[in-house]
Formats: sequence, structure tokens, C-alpha cells
Amino acid sequence: MSDKGGMRPLGTAVELEARRQSAIRLLEQGLRKVEVARRLGCTRTSVTRWWKQYQDGGLKALKAQPPPHRPCRLTAAQKRQLQRRLLKGARANGFATDLWTCPRIAELIQRRFGVAYHVDSMPRFLADLGFTCQRPERRAMERDEAAIQQWVDRDWPRVKKTRPAGRPRSSGPMKRGSA
Repeated sequence: MSDKGGMRPLGTAVELEARRQSAIRLLEQGLRKVEVARRLGCTRTSVTRWWKQYQDGGLKALKAQPPPHRPCRLTAAQKRQLQRRLLKGARANGFATDLWTCPRIAELIQRRFGVAYHVDSMPRFLADLGFTCQRPERRAMERDEAAIQQWVDRDWPRVKKTRPAGRPRSSGPMKRGSA
């Protein structure tokens, strides 16, 4: 992935470090910064920054850095326990409905493990556990699937507009040369 756009590029810390080192090797072979950036799928600005870091501190300056967010405050065992609880559903964990929300998950973590997380950190936290944020489908509680299917089968063909046989599909004039 390109790092053009201000977001952290995809890849592990080791992969990103290897990319920085590749940039230095290519620059030392005499390639221009713009060509190195094109080959590695990054910006020229990144290549320039890596070259300056290398000149100031050698390969050690290009080492992988820890992620910019705070480390997780749950142990590995607590994370596994949380995953099991999330998979059981919100109702099984004392909530009125089975919809997991970030505030509910933060509340569960606080209640079960005594660790407070801000709601805004939940999407990243959940992604690290292998979960994705999803929106529930909005449907009326009174919705009657059987009645809907019956209407589609019985009434829809009767009210659907049909094109008389032999008539063109469009009501507008045909464009010249399209026939």
C-alpha cells in the first residue's frame, strides 16, 4: 500500500523496516528519490525522510518503532476470555438486547476486568482481537416476512408495469447510428 495520504502504511513493523532499508540500498545504487518512491509505492517525501534518518543515525535509525497507541492493559488470558464473552452475545453478558456497541464492550471490560477503556479506542481494540464493527440491519419489529412474500407472489405481478410486446424499451427517441 502507498503511504500517500498521511495514514500509516499497511504491513508489519518488520515489513516496513525492510522497505526503509530497501530504499536506502536503492539510493546507494544511485537511483533518484522519485524512482525509489515509485518502486516502493511510497512518497518521495518518505524516501527523503528515511535518507536523512539513515545519514543521521545509520541503519539503527530505520529500526521498527512500537505502534503509536498505548499497549493493551489486558493480559492475553483476559483477551481470550473477552473474546469468548463477546461470541456468547450481549444478552448472555447482562445487556437487554444482543447488539454489541462500543460503549457496551467498554462497560463489559470495566465490569469484568476493572480496566477502563475510552469508547473511541474500542474499534482498534476489537480489530486487534479479530472482530469488525458492523451496523445492524434496520427492520421494523412488526415486519411479517410471510405476508411480504405472499404479496410479492400474488399482488406484485398484477401491479407491476409491463411493456407491451413489440414496443421498444425506451420511451425516448433512439440516437442516430445506435441501431
